[in-house]
Amino acid sequence: MAARPSRRARGASGLRKRRRKRPGSRSVLGEPSPAGGGGPFPGPYVSPAFRSIARESQGRGRGRGCACAPGSRCGGRAGGRAPPGGGGPCRCRHGRRGAVGAAGRAAGGLVPPAAGRLPASRRVLPVARGDGSSPCRTAVFPLMTSGVTYWVIKSLQQLDICSSCINSYTLLVSPRLLFTMFSFILDYSVYRLAPSWEADPWKALVLLAGSYVTLVFYTRTFTNTLEGLLFALLMVLVSSRKSAGSLAEPTSSPLIGIITTAGFFNRPTFLAFALMPLLYWAGLIVDSQKSIKTAINHFLKLVLCACFTAIVFVTADTLYFTSLELGNLYNIKKSSLFDVIGQLNEKIIVTPFNFLSYNLNPHNLALHGSHPRITHFTVNGIMLFGILHILAIGAGFKMLKKYIHQLVRVKSYYHGPSGLLVHSEGNPMLLLFYFVPLAFLSLFSHQEPRFLIPLIVPLVLFSTSQNRAVKWKHVIVIFNVLGALLFGCLHQGGLIPCLFHLEHLVHSPESPHHPRHYTLLFAHTYMPPRSLLNIKKRDTHIEVIDMAGSEEETLCQTVEQRANNFTCNDCQVFVIIPGTVRATITKCSVSFKNETLIFPHLSMEDPPQMPFLFSGNWRSQLGLYILQLGRDQQSL
Repeated sequence: MAARPSRRARGASGLRKRRRKRPGSRSVLGEPSPAGGGGPFPGPYVSPAFRSIARESQGRGRGRGCACAPGSRCGGRAGGRAPPGGGGPCRCRHGRRGAVGAAGRAAGGLVPPAAGRLPASRRVLPVARGDGSSPCRTAVFPLMTSGVTYWVIKSLQQLDICSSCINSYTLLVSPRLLFTMFSFILDYSVYRLAPSWEADPWKALVLLAGSYVTLVFYTRTFTNTLEGLLFALLMVLVSSRKSAGSLAEPTSSPLIGIITTAGFFNRPTFLAFALMPLLYWAGLIVDSQKSIKTAINHFLKLVLCACFTAIVFVTADTLYFTSLELGNLYNIKKSSLFDVIGQLNEKIIVTPFNFLSYNLNPHNLALHGSHPRITHFTVNGIMLFGILHILAIGAGFKMLKKYIHQLVRVKSYYHGPSGLLVHSEGNPMLLLFYFVPLAFLSLFSHQEPRFLIPLIVPLVLFSTSQNRAVKWKHVIVIFNVLGALLFGCLHQGGLIPCLFHLEHLVHSPESPHHPRHYTLLFAHTYMPPRSLLNIKKRDTHIEVIDMAGSEEETLCQTVEQRANNFTCNDCQVFVIIPGTVRATITKCSVSFKNETLIFPHLSMEDPPQMPFLFSGNWRSQLGLYILQLGRDQQSL
């Protein structure tokens, strides 16, 4: 166990979330963000999903008019339009939410409200869906994770302890190191849970430590990662037992309420994971309490703590996402009761409701890619857990067949909920902990593998409860090595090194009388985390355009518009594309004077063709190109 931190640290770079390509637009779930994932079930926040680098807020709380910073897409003018190729008109929130849009919109992508007091390039920005007026991601967890690490880095630099602490590398690694430390919550949970579920603690820990899901996903700043940690803690709380195996006195009702509510605000899909643990806990409460009054007391503690936690999250998000300041509360008190209710109704932000409202709309899910309902069951589970998922399916069918056979023969094998589900052969309750969330997540048409990473804890416990995984150990080792290589190194692996390279480029010394303007155009890559470019509030000369999976015509039109922009004498335009679509740019009527190849980079949306991989051109197929646009209009 002592070697695990270094293994995770080596694995903590290069992963990019999988998404279905949507030509001509940008899926909001694809951004590798400072604190979590995006997506219909986003996780940065990861984003969990974040959108783009906010420029400094100019006039927070100005009320009417545009709240974008000068140099942003609309230039600080209400109703302003984007420059050519900038991805359409600026959609800043004006009027009563003018202050909410203080961060503006980056070219080609939505930008959520500004994140408080951090410098522009290091603000923590939870994802907002639709037009940005209904935030779907709580600000609490990003501020507690990435926000804290960025504050520490900034403080070290201000105290002259580390004069060059703020750079793209530290902005990437510091939140990941924090999440790597958090990942040991899984180890603690598995070690505590194993005796309760008749599993060997050390074998379970070895299986957990060797999984590439732990090494890769749980060292990334995804909301799915936090969801998995909270799910593991919830399982520990509901599975408390004495050493002899008898049920312990349930004393964790307040903590269960707090964790359930926190998980719900982190990702509303947490309710799917919490359903069976909560039902199991309720069964233990009913079985262990002789007095109805005592049982009701436990449930009241849970509800009260859950409500208090919800109030804390709603208050924090409302203060963060709106122009409501603490100083305005005095003015609200002077108003009538109906005015107060009306003002609060307009300003209050409940992110889980916005999340559910957005994701229950099939049209919105279709924008991010639709999948068959059995994708989690037949593809994603195997992709994440390999043979362990297959063994769980086989055991599930055997147990289902056994119980159906018992019912048909009218045999009474029932000895109470906890006795049957926990002590019968195979621990069917663990299978319910695994398959019930999987079934609920399968009801939605958009299905990504990372949505299932919280299920690793019940699956590991089930696989080691009767040494099921021992005879497959060689298969498990090979599978996890290949998974770590694919998702930890190859998949979108060139994007981070590319941003490191561009950061040095755009911050290179230049003449103060003739500053350069840089346009960075990304196509057929995941949304680049703009924070890694280390853009400060004064850096208005850097523009990032995300073309997503744009079609050839749209991509060429945008590139040609940039090439024909002769109003800027010292503009540098860089096009970043995978090697598999390099031929697309050659069809555009532009020329490139420099190109840089970042290796390796694998795009699953634009995979390389097998014949090219066995040719002398294989490195270009597994690389990411940085092409500098030339001024002459000669076709390549």
